[in-house]
Amino acid sequence: MAETLYIIDGHSQIYRAYYAPFRDLTSPTGEPTRATYVFCSMLLKLIAKWQPTYLAMAVDGPAEKLHRRKAYPEYKVTRQPIPEDLPPQVDRICQIVEAMGVPILRAEGYEADDIMATAARKFASSQMQVVLVSRDKDLDQLVGENVVLYDPMKDETLTAETIEKSKGYPPSKAVEVQALMGDSIDNIPGIPGVGPRTAARLIAKYGSAEAVLEHADEQTPKLKENLKAHAENVALARELVTLDGHVPIDLSLSKMHFTGIGDPAVRPIFAELGFNRLIDQLDELAGGEAPERHLDLQAVAARTGQTTAADFRYACVDTPEKLDQLVGEIAKANVKRLAIDTETTARQPMWAKLVGISLSWQAGAAVYLPIKAPLGAATLEVELIRKKLAAILTDERIEKIGHNLKYDLLMLASAGFELAGGMFDTMIAAHVLDSSRSTFKLDALAADLLGHHCIPIEELIGRGRKQITMDAVPVETLSTYAAEDADVALRLAEVLREQLAAEGLRELFFNLEMPLMPVLAEMERRGITVDPAALKNMRVELSKQTDVLRDRIIALAGKPFNVDSPKQLAEILFRDLQLPILKRTKTGPSTDSTVLGDLAAEHELPALVLEYRKLTKLLSTYLTALGECIHPATGRVHTSFHQAATVTGRLSSSDPNLQNIPIRTEQGRQIRSAFVAEPGWKLLSADYSQVELRMLAHLCQDATLLRTFEADQDIHRIVAAEVFDVAPEEVTSRQRTRAKAVNFGIIYGQTAFGLARTLGIRQKKAQEFIRRYRQRFPKIEEFLQSCIAQAKSQGYVETIFGRRRRISEIDSRNPQRRALAERLAINSVVQGSAADLIKQAMVNIAGRIRNEGRPSRMLLQIHDELLFEVPAEAIEADREMIVEEMTRSITLRVPLKVDVGVGDNWMEAK
Repeated sequence: MAETLYIIDGHSQIYRAYYAPFRDLTSPTGEPTRATYVFCSMLLKLIAKWQPTYLAMAVDGPAEKLHRRKAYPEYKVTRQPIPEDLPPQVDRICQIVEAMGVPILRAEGYEADDIMATAARKFASSQMQVVLVSRDKDLDQLVGENVVLYDPMKDETLTAETIEKSKGYPPSKAVEVQALMGDSIDNIPGIPGVGPRTAARLIAKYGSAEAVLEHADEQTPKLKENLKAHAENVALARELVTLDGHVPIDLSLSKMHFTGIGDPAVRPIFAELGFNRLIDQLDELAGGEAPERHLDLQAVAARTGQTTAADFRYACVDTPEKLDQLVGEIAKANVKRLAIDTETTARQPMWAKLVGISLSWQAGAAVYLPIKAPLGAATLEVELIRKKLAAILTDERIEKIGHNLKYDLLMLASAGFELAGGMFDTMIAAHVLDSSRSTFKLDALAADLLGHHCIPIEELIGRGRKQITMDAVPVETLSTYAAEDADVALRLAEVLREQLAAEGLRELFFNLEMPLMPVLAEMERRGITVDPAALKNMRVELSKQTDVLRDRIIALAGKPFNVDSPKQLAEILFRDLQLPILKRTKTGPSTDSTVLGDLAAEHELPALVLEYRKLTKLLSTYLTALGECIHPATGRVHTSFHQAATVTGRLSSSDPNLQNIPIRTEQGRQIRSAFVAEPGWKLLSADYSQVELRMLAHLCQDATLLRTFEADQDIHRIVAAEVFDVAPEEVTSRQRTRAKAVNFGIIYGQTAFGLARTLGIRQKKAQEFIRRYRQRFPKIEEFLQSCIAQAKSQGYVETIFGRRRRISEIDSRNPQRRALAERLAINSVVQGSAADLIKQAMVNIAGRIRNEGRPSRMLLQIHDELLFEVPAEAIEADREMIVEEMTRSITLRVPLKVDVGVGDNWMEAK
């Protein structure tokens, strides 16, 4: 009999609970609880009736960071404001759900629907039925043979058959219907006048939304007019309503395994809220006794066929005598490979303290050395461990293995440990082998590659508000967990090592990614100085500027209003000032940035509102957050660089994310002035010039592009001259701008629709420009098609360093998905090659600095730029070295060019 996975559509069900026909409720302390009570009642009934084997709740990521907002900024902006008494109930519900032992699934940039789509794609099979606890129409598209919807309010299960019977079309056509209709609730534009019945009739007749557009002439005059006038809405609507089944999130069945409500944790919350009737239901579910919640590893192993920590030899080394014995065993074993893992108090290494170290040198066996533990537990002094293990850790003959090994290097360095020898990071190895994996977490890799079920970290430290740190976990519990991590890393390394060799990826891994890892660790540990006074001054100055702008806007409006309110702004623009309405939303005329930009040509007020919004975003998103990241002990910001976070191989950063510091506005560039050099030092910025276009020229071998770069000419002007058939000196600024947009857009597989939006021109005109571009540069088109051909024939594309990216849906029957796959195939080759190039430069420069005893410090890598801190007297010598290594990191058919700037702060250097 198939097992069942229930996934609750969190926010959808919470909203339904809030608006359910139920009396207002408050707790004894006055806390609003109506939604909380209704939701919890629903959840208890669901558990009692269906007794799910696996249970989880999916929730939306932050609204302002949704990926759909990037494609369409107006997405969901017309929704009604959240009632004031709802957010505290959302928090309370999440607390209760986690206390029940039900994991909450969330991923930044994605909605709950996408997470459920990912779970359905991953788990639905003849052995596993996926039940989506929701009645959201957006989920219809997921329903199939092994996926159903369940409406807990009506106690109704919806299958593919019931949906087709009630709506007139099967779930497989739900996206087609929505692409025509759009969605007024989510502010997704569709074809005006096309409702559910019309859309269902048209799709039943023609099969797809695109086919309906092709047969527009066959429709009634009004429908024909709307189909032709709003055809572009269909592609956008399709993109927005299609759920993403590849969300980068760890969906572990073991974590979703539901063994019963954690009654001891839930009962006090219910009592606090006055939910006496729900407490009675808890007792009924427990059969009169509150069950003790635990994860039975042996039971999980028997059910899943996986191994667990219970199957291996893990020990705790907590006395000096045991430590001496450990050192002797390692020496006697003539160890060649040693897996290392650290337990700490926090995720950010520069803010964390070392709790313990685990080691493994034999598969199936590992030890844990506790350093910090609850009061009364036996621990080892870090100085003693450092002294006893020094010879082993610095032995260059012993390869050091770890998962996210850079983190462990940083933690050990903070505690005075030195490591030497070859490195093998299992996380990075897995990323090199398949960068499209949804997660690179140790637990997921262990399950996939070893058939091993790791102890969930939540079993040790809990979840949510009651989560504790590792140093508060009993040593006997933490010892097994920590030792397992080292053992699993050791065993994973052997599997991944073989796979790297079989796929021809050893050179990329060992010659580029592994040498880069300790370089990044040094950069993170070093950090960069940020002047808090400068940040404060900028905050004060920008606050003044926003106040002035707000006053000017209100003065132009002729009456006071809330500038931050889109509704009030719309009244000023379109009712009082009588400006033309360019776009409508469900609640009225749109005031998005595109509309304001178009209206700026007709009136000063929209332009000022655009400027006002930019400044308020700088204040909230960058200046305040950046100041909070300054480390109190170092006075520097220590960002974390990630080698396994992007599918193209580019580095990314977090805590803080320095890749997104704005540079297109003067105020944005000012933020860089807060990044400063130490006294007596300078910041040196070395930035590759048009590296991706140079990479494109190298790869496609177009004669014009090659000559242009060899002669160090203006590539955008030369391309414009070719496309518009004029002499380079006759190229206008508008022509150059259009050529520049296509030059960079071609790398990302930009469509005519995208180019039209970028340049503010009609799509037909953009299409004609692209046609002329391809005609004059046929070698580029040949190269683009070769990328697509490789993806079709091999299932992946490669960079010039041999990095691979798997391309799915390259043969999809869905034209939008196929077009997206083709764009990914193109930009992965160009972007990935450029990313590998700068990584190689970083490794080479770090080697020169180390081997030649140079004083320069590499601080940051941001896109195509490297930032260094250099003593003033060494500027010229080290500038020459840096440019030399960056320009010869790889030999291309065109010269690499590096722009260098020097200053006391980053803005001056840039």
